[in-house]
Amino acid sequence: MEIKKIGTQPSGTGPADWFTGTVRIDPLFQAPDPARVAGAAVTFEPGARTAWHTHPLGQTLIVTAGFGRVQRDGGPVEEIRPGDVVWFSPGEKHWHGASPTTAMTHIAIQERLDGKVVDWMEHVTDEQYRA
Repeated sequence: MEIKKIGTQPSGTGPADWFTGTVRIDPLFQAPDPARVAGAAVTFEPGARTAWHTHPLGQTLIVTAGFGRVQRDGGPVEEIRPGDVVWFSPGEKHWHGASPTTAMTHIAIQERLDGKVVDWMEHVTDEQYRA
């Protein structure tokens, strides 16, 4: 058994290569091998969002606070609120973030495949975000 005590894992800033706007990442867990699941709480300030990306084994988002947006490639921009759970299939190109006026926090859960949890792509344009 392992207990991660609050305050023992420092918050980090979402890197500009992967995010637009102000994003805070709070690591929650990374299971040791042979398990491969990891999770983090991610807070997006208004207008902040990820770049387009995929996950080799998919991703689950659990919205815990605020008001946000998600989009899969080729689909409409959709609104998300606390209590919503979003599943992106393996390899599904997508992005997620806050609404233009309200911050949003979600727990992101994904699994490693050959040491990798995400493939980052181009930034989401303002036009795509506002669609």
